[in-house]
Amino acid sequence: MIALNASPAACLFDLDGLLLDTEPLHGRGWAEAAARFGATLSQNQLLELRGRRRLDCAEQVDAWLPKSIGTDALLAVQQPIVRALLAKAPAMPHAETLVEHCKACGVPMALVTSSSREAVAFKAAPHPWLESIHQRIYGDDPQLKSGKPDPAPFLLGAKRLGVSAQDCWALEDSQAGTASALAAGCRVWVVGGTLSDNDVSGNPIHVSDLGQVLAQLVSTAG
Repeated sequence: MIALNASPAACLFDLDGLLLDTEPLHGRGWAEAAARFGATLSQNQLLELRGRRRLDCAEQVDAWLPKSIGTDALLAVQQPIVRALLAKAPAMPHAETLVEHCKACGVPMALVTSSSREAVAFKAAPHPWLESIHQRIYGDDPQLKSGKPDPAPFLLGAKRLGVSAQDCWALEDSQAGTASALAAGCRVWVVGGTLSDNDVSGNPIHVSDLGQVLAQLVSTAG
């Protein structure tokens, strides 16, 4: 695992909830769809869906319904709801600056997301700075055997960049994504918590926002 005082061989970025503020919107889409079939999803259930592929989420939500309707019927309701919400999803704080810094400093980058290629294109369209991340692992990648929390997505991202996953920084916000990156052997930054003294030397490292990751990256280059 790469030390904190060393520059990463690459940065592997999640998308939803990490670079773009989409997770509450995805949650709302699943909640509204489930409600139409008689289920009220709890906050804990919605958190359980974060970071997972669309079909995996649909199978889980269908299992929570009073009566199974099948994933196709559920997605037929959920997808129009969530697409309308995602059209205006903003960037997360410091996300654009962090990506631009990696590009300027020559740090290789890959997007490691559970979203499909089509969904990423839709969500990323208002954010041209995301085009700097050329290598992308999608949830429907034909070479991807399993989605998060399996380590396969991050291992594939590192492989395509020609580096070892153990030499990469993986940036995540979800439980499934964090488990995936840890299992792949990455140095993992979990964004959306509080940084404590005990976290600094551990793995994963919990930070409140991407600005703290950026500051650490700048310090390693210095």
